[in-house]
Formats: sequence, C-alpha cells, structure tokens
Amino acid sequence: MFTLGRVAAALAVVTAAALLGTTGTATAATAAKAKTGPISVAYVEVNNNSMVNVGKYTLANGGATVFDVAVIFAANINYDTTTKSAYLYNNPNVQRTLDNAATEIRPLQAKGIKVMLSILGNHQGAGFANFPSQAAANAFAKQLSDTVAKYNLDGIDFDDEYAEYGNNGTGQPNASSFVYLVTALRNYLPNKLISLYNIGPAASRLTYNGVSVDSKFNYAWNPYYGTWGVPGIKLPKSGLSPAAIEIGATATSTATSLAQRTKSEGYGVYLTYNLDGTDRHTYISSFTNALYGSAAVYKR
Repeated sequence: MFTLGRVAAALAVVTAAALLGTTGTATAATAAKAKTGPISVAYVEVNNNSMVNVGKYTLANGGATVFDVAVIFAANINYDTTTKSAYLYNNPNVQRTLDNAATEIRPLQAKGIKVMLSILGNHQGAGFANFPSQAAANAFAKQLSDTVAKYNLDGIDFDDEYAEYGNNGTGQPNASSFVYLVTALRNYLPNKLISLYNIGPAASRLTYNGVSVDSKFNYAWNPYYGTWGVPGIKLPKSGLSPAAIEIGATATSTATSLAQRTKSEGYGVYLTYNLDGTDRHTYISSFTNALYGSAAVYKR
C-alpha cells in the first residue's frame, strides 16, 4: 500500500440493505443503530494487530459502529514453480486470524461489520494481471471463493502490488487476465463484496474483448494516503472512496478535510488504513465528526 512518499504492505454499495444484511450477519439491533452518511473502511495489518480493534469504536451519538467494513491485510497470491500456477497463501498471522474466526471475525459481523480478505502480490511473479489463460484465472478465483466459504467471510479485496511480474519466468501483465479473474469470482460469489485497491497493472485492465468488469465491483478506493483521488472505475459515487488516510500518520486536519470533501461531494466510502490496538478515538473523531456529526468512542 502507499503512504505519502512510500510504498506500504492493499467496490458501489448496492444498497444500504446490502451493506447491513446481504450475508446475513447483521441483526435487527444493529440495523436500529445504523448511521447515515458514507461507510468507513478499516484495513488491519494482522501481522501486528487484531481484527477485534475494528469493533471497539462507536459513535457517541446513537452508538452505531464507526467502521462498516474491516479488511484483513493481507493474504498473498504466490507462485508454484513446479506446477507453474498461482495459489492463495496465508501467512501464519493471516491463517491465525482465520482459524480464530470465532473471536477475531464473528464479533465484528455480529455488529454488522463486513469482514473482507485482501489479496496482495508476494514478489514471486504471480499477480492478478498475468494469468496465462481463462482456466488459470478461474482456478485462482475458485481458491478465493472456497476461502470465503470456509471462513464465512464477506468478500475479497484485490491489491495489485508486489507481484514483480516476470519473476520465476512468469508473464507480463496481459489484457484478459484480470477480467477473467473478476468475472469468475463474481460468478462464484454473487452476493459477496469485491473491492479494488486502485493500483497496479490490474487496475488499468478492467475491459477485455468488449467485456467490462467495472460493475462487478462493490467498492474501489484511492491507494495514496493523505490524498484525494477518484478511482478510475465506472462505479456510482456511493461505491467510491477518493479519500484515503493512514490512522495516526495522516494529519488530523487532512483527515477532517478529506472527510468533509467526501460528504460534500456525495461519495459513499471513506478509507482508512492501519488501525492498531491503541485508543485512537480522538484521531478517529477528526473524521467521524465530519462524516456523521458525532465524535467517536473507544471501548476495550
């Protein structure tokens, strides 16, 4: 992922009902506390932090959760040099998070927070943009779908960084690969979320042979923290986050101004990265006041 000046290790809301209940995890009590305004997304680096931190923040006014989508960062697309094929890899920290879904994931879903798994390149030459055939793309999509089903996740996030296309004799990005992958994944996951971290070769290859996959995403967001940039994908404003911040690193004044602009220009998503286990309610209030007219509250 990108912060200002560095690379770090990361898409329409169909309806409000889809956000709160498509996968059947939100309760009537959660819906009663629903807030109005853009949704807020939190990426969590699970190598260092727990997903449970996402559920510790609520709005002082009304008690709704601050965050609507939590992203496990990150699983990887790896490359098997023997079979010459891509495969899904969970490092020990990601795997621990998934194996402990009862304590790491289910409590968030019980509050109505969607939990997605982000997929990131891993320097091995395998990426979303260089599958050599439709069958290869479909095979990887099936691995993603199986993981979502096994751990009862709410969707998949694509982050095309660190693939290092060409390593291990892999091909360079091609026009068909990501279109085949997203199409297959949407077929496998018709009612789940698919998001695009708008970076890398895959993000610029959304159309092939007259077929566009733009509409197959629920969300897309700007990958550059502390900046404003509308993702180049044909989604309604309700599914786009031109604003991106790193919690605790982006200036509070910038977090506030980006939140104000998100709301005033009618965009439906506000992206945050690197939520940790520290009490960040003062910082988080810098954008919740602008987005929702309420400060944030932290509860251990």
